[in-house]
Amino acid sequence: MRRPKGVKTRKAVVKRFKITANGKVMFHGAGRRHLLVGKSPKRRRSLRKASLLGPTDTYRILQNLPFSH
Repeated sequence: MRRPKGVKTRKAVVKRFKITANGKVMFHGAGRRHLLVGKSPKRRRSLRKASLLGPTDTYRILQNLPFSH
């Protein structure tokens, strides 16, 4: 007889998001892979930084990361 597994972490979510010490969710925005010549230097610089995720999406992400918060 097999034992039930329990809660699993979504590994795809682990690779894309980082949880801060206060429980906020950081992520890197899209648009940094290619076609950078057409984007302004200011826009390219801002794409380097990680952004803070909104409260609705934060709840969804934390549901997929059961052991990080």
